[in-house]
Amino acid sequence: MAMEEKIDNLENKEEKYTNSYLNTAWEWIKSILIAVALVVIIRSFLFTPTVVSGQSMEPSFFNTDKLIVNKILYSIREPERGEVIIFEANQEQDFIKRVIALPGETVEVKGDQVFVNGELLDEPYIQDEIDAAKKNGGTYNNLDFPEAIVPEGRLFVMGDNRPNSQDSRRIGFITYDQVIGRADLVFWPIQDIGLVSHEVGENK
Repeated sequence: MAMEEKIDNLENKEEKYTNSYLNTAWEWIKSILIAVALVVIIRSFLFTPTVVSGQSMEPSFFNTDKLIVNKILYSIREPERGEVIIFEANQEQDFIKRVIALPGETVEVKGDQVFVNGELLDEPYIQDEIDAAKKNGGTYNNLDFPEAIVPEGRLFVMGDNRPNSQDSRRIGFITYDQVIGRADLVFWPIQDIGLVSHEVGENK
């Protein structure tokens, strides 16, 4: 009888251990599945990482800089002037540019001067480059854009690297549907970690 009780106790302990192990394993599996689901949701609908390719946004961003893109913002409101956006340029490429003019506004680019609704736009993010070019007797920008009205549902965008940017001066206005989101955070390189500034000066 005593031997049978010991065997029963041993079997009960083994059963409890097995159940405990299975419960722990299931908890881990659930945690992993939830984590994966959250990553998919966040990357698909809320935020996603992207890598800057090319020099078109220098000196604000450089080739291989890594950014976090806010994908939910423009489902709440429309893009605003000065914001740095990521948009689908074609089926194979996404571009990063700065919003210069909004739907219904008149825009014109003449040398280093950008006019929105007939008023000169202050662009502090490239003022040093403009000043340096002026000291050398030239202009920072090398491609003008004739006065035009931005159609409804579209944006006029330009790269901060005005001499080397494939933007609305070449590809025309972009549609809201092309916009993926706003660049909100630089997370690489480490020394440049920080929030992206979307400030633009007042029209002069």
